Amino acid sequence: MLLGALQQAAEFTLPLHLPAHGRGRGFPPALAALLQQPLGHLDLPELPSLGGPLLPHGAVAEAQRSTAELWGSRRCWFGVNGSTGLLQAALLGALRPGQRLLCPRNLHRSVLHGAVLAGLEPVYYALPFSERWGLSRPVDVGWFQRVLAAAARDCPVDLALLVNPTYQGLSAPLTPLVRLCHSQGLPVLVDEAHGSHFRAHAALPRDALAAGADLVVHSTHKSLPGLTQTAVLHSCGGRISGEDLEQGLLLLQTSSPSALLLAATELVAAWPHQQPQASHLLGRAMDRWGRWRRQLTGMGWRVSPCDDPLRLRLCTAPWGPSGLALDERLLRLGIAGELPEPAGFTFYLGFQPPRQALGRLRNALAQLHGSSLNPPELTGTLRPAPTPLLARAAVPPRSAWFGPTRRLPLKQAVGRVAAEAITPYPPGIPLLLPGERLDEERCAWLLHSRHLWQHPGGVLDTVKVLR
Repeated sequence: MLLGALQQAAEFTLPLHLPAHGRGRGFPPALAALLQQPLGHLDLPELPSLGGPLLPHGAVAEAQRSTAELWGSRRCWFGVNGSTGLLQAALLGALRPGQRLLCPRNLHRSVLHGAVLAGLEPVYYALPFSERWGLSRPVDVGWFQRVLAAAARDCPVDLALLVNPTYQGLSAPLTPLVRLCHSQGLPVLVDEAHGSHFRAHAALPRDALAAGADLVVHSTHKSLPGLTQTAVLHSCGGRISGEDLEQGLLLLQTSSPSALLLAATELVAAWPHQQPQASHLLGRAMDRWGRWRRQLTGMGWRVSPCDDPLRLRLCTAPWGPSGLALDERLLRLGIAGELPEPAGFTFYLGFQPPRQALGRLRNALAQLHGSSLNPPELTGTLRPAPTPLLARAAVPPRSAWFGPTRRLPLKQAVGRVAAEAITPYPPGIPLLLPGERLDEERCAWLLHSRHLWQHPGGVLDTVKVLR
């Protein structure tokens, strides 16, 4: 049943979504050659000659050492539970229960779950918001100086998390941000799941390892042409112990990693350094992004600014249709995008989109242009969440996660502590986090947002709270 559904989905839809390899078209030659041969005889356990990610000897250990040397990190580890598993392992290795993690409100839910597992206290910082484009912007140096000053005054933290680039492809100035943290004795973990390819082209933003981050997590299927579930954790400098990181990895990584996935990870992690081929492919991607932007703008659509040529976002607010409604219409026409939001719709072009992709998207958008996809009262009503620059949870996420709970209508939950994350769309960026107390202003904003997120699995009418 599942295999049939998988084959049907692959045949029906135009893929403008992850993974970055675009259904195999963007695989590097070595990985494409590997996947074209019979694979059964390569599905092997941790034989002595192979080893594994946490073993000091064997082919996997050698592959990790050579990958770290390529990237300029002190050590690296391959993971087969995606960037999710490696982010959580990094938190378990870098921090101890009760320590504080400074993290942006656009954190992926895997970080929240890592805080639950490790017993950490997150301290959330708000992001600048662009009303023109209807999305959060990355922090700049001035904004982050204010965040760090507030943290030093009210709740000193032990590790800073940066998410770069954002899901919509906007990049922060990482080098001065990392230096700012280091000047205050703070190690830095960068969730660079969507920016692993930045190293491959000089015109792209500076990558996190080049910027001096202490820990960096790469997703090799989100921003390198690799297989889903594969990722790499890099460690630099001496601020965080490699032994402690391996303890974290030991808790969360499978004892039977797929040798095939590990081999694919090595091939793809080397791809940004295979010059000039990688640079040429990304140069073509930048040219493609400009061409798509010009043609869609010529049709009357607004294209958001972007630092990443692998993704393109149509801005649908305040005058156009909801990105969620646009997504539903395009799916009926066989086009699957990556991230629908009330104010926009992000398409993931990847390294090698189908040849007719732009033509098919233009034709579909032409059919929908001017359609009444948005209830009139929702047009132009987007506003940022009413969150302070810096916020601590009322209760640690672990206590909220495991405590006694009840479910209440949203309006009746004012003053209560949330015991779940409200996460309206698949990438997992929460709007309300476990352990946060729901106040009147936030409740009104969530009620407003509930009407904007009208799609299956959207913001709920009720919320689970601590008793």
